[in-house]
Amino acid sequence: QDNTTAWTKIQMGAGNSLMIRIFGFVAAQEDEQILVKSLTTTRVFNGPCLKWVAPLNSSTTRKAIPLGELEYLIVTNTLTGEKRVEQGPKQVFLGSHDADEGVKTAISLNARQFVRFLDNRTGKVRVVLGEAGCVVPGAYEKIKDDEGVLRAIDLKNHEYIRVQNKRDGTQKIARGEQLFFLGAYDEQIGGIQEAISIDSETAVLVRNKRSGQQRLVTEQQIFVPHVDEEVLKVQKLIKLADYEGCIVRGQEGEDKYYYGSIPEQRSFFIPPYSEMVELVWSRGRRRETRDLRLKKLDLRPFYMSFEFNTHTKDNVELILEGSFFWQIVDLPSMVKMTGDTTGDVCNHARSKFIEKVSKVTLQEFMGQFNKIAAEVYQLDDSFYSDRGVKIHSLEVTSYRCADDSTARILQQIIQETTNRMNKLQQQESANEVALQQMAGEIEQEQSKGALIQARIANSEQTAKMEGIAEGERLTSFLATTAAQIPDVQSRLELWKVLRKRDALEAVSGANSHFYYTPADANLTIEARQ
Repeated sequence: QDNTTAWTKIQMGAGNSLMIRIFGFVAAQEDEQILVKSLTTTRVFNGPCLKWVAPLNSSTTRKAIPLGELEYLIVTNTLTGEKRVEQGPKQVFLGSHDADEGVKTAISLNARQFVRFLDNRTGKVRVVLGEAGCVVPGAYEKIKDDEGVLRAIDLKNHEYIRVQNKRDGTQKIARGEQLFFLGAYDEQIGGIQEAISIDSETAVLVRNKRSGQQRLVTEQQIFVPHVDEEVLKVQKLIKLADYEGCIVRGQEGEDKYYYGSIPEQRSFFIPPYSEMVELVWSRGRRRETRDLRLKKLDLRPFYMSFEFNTHTKDNVELILEGSFFWQIVDLPSMVKMTGDTTGDVCNHARSKFIEKVSKVTLQEFMGQFNKIAAEVYQLDDSFYSDRGVKIHSLEVTSYRCADDSTARILQQIIQETTNRMNKLQQQESANEVALQQMAGEIEQEQSKGALIQARIANSEQTAKMEGIAEGERLTSFLATTAAQIPDVQSRLELWKVLRKRDALEAVSGANSHFYYTPADANLTIEARQ
């Protein structure tokens, strides 16, 4: 819109300005400004206004920049390079040498948000916390964090974080319960960590990173380490049963032994600079794999199986299977003498078995393998006692030939032996049954004899009592009839007649037959011609 001649122009429309220029005059509305350029200068006139422009000058009109309540504008002076911030709500009229970077939206923060601005000129950091209204960066500021707006760290009462100041390198611990905002130069190290609940069965081993000293915290609390401390380990209370034991190795390499049978050692925490010794034993029937890891040792007697090959005197290869019944009785001696107790015990027994079996034939071995097993540990007890071990028994539970053909022959021998033993057992059982039957008959006859003797004694006693009663009755009869019948013999005859009458009455009351002898009937048989 350069004006070198007189003209009139009216331009109107939605959102456009109304400008009137008549014979070198330029008019601007209230939301417009006139930019006039001469040969040496540039000037601006903010509307509403009416300005005359000289013929050699040029003019343009431009709209003012409206800013809303949540908007701002960064303006740069192209001559000096200085910047400024224009914040709404308002209308911004640019200067003659001003350039803008476009309208931007201000930052709105809630109660849990914050933003950090870095000043490019001074290097200072400005922190604006939430609910601060519309947040607008300074002219030379930019958001420090790539994430832009940051959220405060919500820490519960059992949580904490470690924060480092990147300017001076110091660290601090922020623990809950709080809503924590990072400072201008703060940076969170790691994530949110949970505090450790220390109770009667939990302790914490911590190390001071400045001094290197370790300490064991056992006081019951919700534990948060100091800024110079780091948690090395959360310990659980070690509990030993009455039959268990363990080894704790200290800082100087000395071993301390704990036993569940001692009340003061039944439960404990591992002290600083110490560790629980782990023993590695061999396992398997042939003890070919050494990967059985133990920290608590069972001090009770228990069984351990074994299997190995050996040769008899007649060169028969046998595979022996059996079991030890053994026990750890001296823990310090065991640790001092061996690192693989089960391996040593089984290998030593194996060598002794090979020595003993090689001196007998297969037939001899079959008859005395239990005796050989007893000699293996009874005659060489010092080897086991030096290692703190006691062998209560050693048994061969089975044996077989390694060679198949020999095994079949051995199986036949075993079958014949088994059959013979079964027959002997059957015969012994039959003999026992016969003996029991005979003993029963003898006992029965003895019982019958005792019954007869008892009956005889009872009959004699009954007859005796009846005789006494009969005598009493006779005496009473004689005494009663003495006055009427003075003659004793007559009284006796009368008594006999009465007794016969009683006998007849007894017989007549039953279905019986009565027989009289001639003397009883007083009969006389005469022969007449």
